[in-house]
Amino acid sequence: MHKIKKDDLVKIIAGKDKDKQGKVLTVDTKNSTVLVEGCNMVTKHSKPAPGNPQGGIIHKESPIHISNVMLVVDGKATRVGFEVKDGKKVRVAKATGKVID
Repeated sequence: MHKIKKDDLVKIIAGKDKDKQGKVLTVDTKNSTVLVEGCNMVTKHSKPAPGNPQGGIIHKESPIHISNVMLVVDGKATRVGFEVKDGKKVRVAKATGKVID
């Protein structure tokens, strides 16, 4: 179980997109990276292909290390802890003590 999951709202805390917020699109647990919507954009030059017959320059997100993002709860970036409630392990916001999921 990880502290950040798909569809979470996160804030970037380091790098070129510092202080930006976005939704998590994917989490790669093997490489400890996340893909955040609209953050860490790169330009990719693509040849014409069946999926993209025109080719040209494409702007897309690239992965960010999971340590450089922080979960946002109620508009405030917070650290995440775990507690066992009713026999289930749940994520808890350290700033407010509120159960996240």
